[in-house]
Amino acid sequence: MFKLGKKKNHSTNQGIKTSKFDFERISLYFKSSRHNDARQVIDQNTADDLDLEELFMFVDRTHSKIGQQYLYSALRTIPEANTRNFEPEIEHFEKNLGLKESTVKELKKLNTRGAYFIQKLIFDKQLPNPKWFWILPILSNLSIAAAISSFFLPQVILFAIPVLVINTFIHFWNKTNLFAYSNAIPQLLLLQSTTRKLLKSGAIQNDLQQVSASELNIRKIGRMAFFFKLESKMTDEISQAFSYLIDLINGIFLLETLMFFRFLRKVELAKDDIDVLFKSIGLIDAALSISALRSSTKNWSKPEFLDNEKKLELSELYHPLLVNPIPNDLNILNKSVLISGSNMSGKTTFIRTIGVNILLAQTINTVFGKKLKCPHLDIYSAIRISDDLLEDTSYYFAEVKRIKELLDTSEESQACLYLLDELFKGTNTIERIASGKAVLSRLNQNNHIVFASTHDLELTEFLSNEYNYFHFEEHIELDKLIFDYKLKPGQLTNTNAIKILEINNFPQNLTNEAKSIAEEFLKKKRD
Repeated sequence: MFKLGKKKNHSTNQGIKTSKFDFERISLYFKSSRHNDARQVIDQNTADDLDLEELFMFVDRTHSKIGQQYLYSALRTIPEANTRNFEPEIEHFEKNLGLKESTVKELKKLNTRGAYFIQKLIFDKQLPNPKWFWILPILSNLSIAAAISSFFLPQVILFAIPVLVINTFIHFWNKTNLFAYSNAIPQLLLLQSTTRKLLKSGAIQNDLQQVSASELNIRKIGRMAFFFKLESKMTDEISQAFSYLIDLINGIFLLETLMFFRFLRKVELAKDDIDVLFKSIGLIDAALSISALRSSTKNWSKPEFLDNEKKLELSELYHPLLVNPIPNDLNILNKSVLISGSNMSGKTTFIRTIGVNILLAQTINTVFGKKLKCPHLDIYSAIRISDDLLEDTSYYFAEVKRIKELLDTSEESQACLYLLDELFKGTNTIERIASGKAVLSRLNQNNHIVFASTHDLELTEFLSNEYNYFHFEEHIELDKLIFDYKLKPGQLTNTNAIKILEINNFPQNLTNEAKSIAEEFLKKKRD
């Protein structure tokens, strides 16, 4: 797992947040959305393999909780080609720095934890009216009539006492319902007012007519929430006394209860309008975040996308979470990639580098390196697989299940990127090589691109027509392992496993025996 650190030469790390990331709430919008317009929703296995939470912590420079939720959802969903574009917003604010500053100020008003719950108004079914709701207007009208009549016939109050008691009980019963919306309702009003200000300032440019219409609809609904908003504003003693008086009037006449449920019915009908405002604010904040990310990074570029080609070109590509990343180049055409090398040499990190950058290319139009040309690709991986003790699943069986999921996706028409780390290492050598060859050939069909690492050099004998071979290597200086983390073409020819045993003071007779056995294996193979 990567940890954020201070980068040298590549980034100044400006804008990286130091506060705690609450991914349970950050992910709420993503988990609730249907993603009907997405090419692919990144599954949890792939998200874990690519350290997506750590990646998000680095990318996130948003100013509001709405923007944070929107950006997280954007990183977890690959859109159809050219359907999500942050560039117009980025360019708009880069040309209007004063507008950018005022917009950031408005967005920060939506940076309280309560803003995480606006999405509940979009996706959750709102609290229904109780079955006995029909009686509330009757009780309210009775109490109003009694109050008016008491000016002429004071004794009416005696007959109204049971009604007032029932009304008060209902009023305080409803406080629990109101409390459940104590975050969402004030934040919805704030979302509406923020959207209105950004419309007026010219910060919002995308879907202007639709956003304006939705803002007006929510503004009308917001007027019904006067009582909820009022209670949240009372602070000094005089205001609190006035608040108690208002609460008493609300209780006697059931005004708050009636208005609350009518408000919820309006909200239920306005889900799409709330979502429009949410996406509008989220788009702006995410665009500002991407702009800040690029400004703090020297070596970044915009990707170039290829149409229906099994081709990949990258130059000086690196992993953004590494403290001192080593950039690499690669060009492939109509083939996939098989990478060999010892442990810690850089194989898995390079595979993750490919996955992370192709993900960022398709989600935020940003890559870390000089150049990346690639087709639009769904992304699947099998890198970090573990036993599942709760389901009594062995490592090998867990890996088999995951590889089967990948094979199923390879039958679909959309081109995919597959990232694999040492296939079937939970089984014996012969069956591992045989099964690995069969899987790699199947995944490589059509326009799919596979990046796989292996220790089994024998695989190269079976895949020469389908895969290009690359390797990472290390050398030993003064009994120390030296890694350069540079991708090199061709098969790995030098192996240092036994030498590493020697420099770690394994018994000499043991290492001599290992050398003898290795030489015997190589001799039999040549014969």
